[in-house]
Amino acid sequence: MNPTWTGDAPPPPRRLGAGDWWRVLRRGVPVALVTFGGLGLHLVLRGIERPLHGARRPWTPHVTRTVCRVNLRLLGIETQHLGAPAPVPAVLVANHSSWLDIFALNAGQTLVFVSKAEVARWPGIGWLARATGTVFIRRDAREAGAQVAVLRARSGQGERLVLFPEGTSSDGRRVLPFKPALFAAFAGDAVPGLVVQPVTIRWQAPEGEDARFYGWWGDMALGPHLLRVLAEPRQGRLQVIRHAAFAPSAGRKEIAAEAEAAVRAGFSRP
Repeated sequence: MNPTWTGDAPPPPRRLGAGDWWRVLRRGVPVALVTFGGLGLHLVLRGIERPLHGARRPWTPHVTRTVCRVNLRLLGIETQHLGAPAPVPAVLVANHSSWLDIFALNAGQTLVFVSKAEVARWPGIGWLARATGTVFIRRDAREAGAQVAVLRARSGQGERLVLFPEGTSSDGRRVLPFKPALFAAFAGDAVPGLVVQPVTIRWQAPEGEDARFYGWWGDMALGPHLLRVLAEPRQGRLQVIRHAAFAPSAGRKEIAAEAEAAVRAGFSRP
C-alpha cells in the first residue's frame, strides 16, 4: 500500500470576504450545472451504449471531455496542451498533484482513469469516477493477477488508460518516485500494439499566491480547497506536456523508470 504524501504543511486557509463568495457563486454554479448536466447526459447515453458496445465506451468519454474543457474555461484557468496524443491502445503515465488533474487530462483527449479502490468511496468524486468508467484497483498482492487481467483487457479494447504511478498526490512542485507494480500488466509487449506515453502536468499558481496553490495532498479537505480555487480573483495557468510514446518491451521496473524520467524532464522545460 502506498502511503499518502504529506510533505510540508499546506498554505493556511484564507478567510473569504464578500467578493470571494461572489466569485464562488459566479463560477461554482455554472461549474455544477455543467458537471451534473453532463453526468445526466452521460448516464442516458451509457444506457444506450452499454447494450450495443458492452464495456467499450465509444460515445460517453466525449461528453466527459467536453465537460472538463468547459469547466476549465469557467474556472478561468488558462490551459495549454503540448505534444500529440498517442494512438490507441495506449497507457498515459502522469504526475499527480490535485483533483484538478482529472480536468487537465480529460480536457485534452478521451481517457479511462485507473484509480485506487478507496476513491470509489469518496463523496462526490467517487460517484463521478464510477459513472465515467474509472477502473478501480485494490492494492492487494493477492489480487494482482486479476488486476493485470482487467488492465490488459481494457487496454486491448482500444482505450487510453491513465495511471498515476506515484500512488499519491503531491504539492505540484515535484515528481515522486514511480511505483512499478501496475506496469506489470503491460510489460514485455503483453498487449499488442500498446504504447506508453509519459505526460507532465504543470500548474502555475496565480500571481502572488503560494506556488503550491493548486496542489491537494496529505489530509487536505476537498471542500476548502475547492472554495479557494473558485474564489481566486485571477487564476493561474495549466500546461499538459505529452512526451514521445514508447513500446513497453522491457520489464515493469524499466518501464516505470523511463516514464518517470520523461515526466521529470517536463518540469525543466521553459
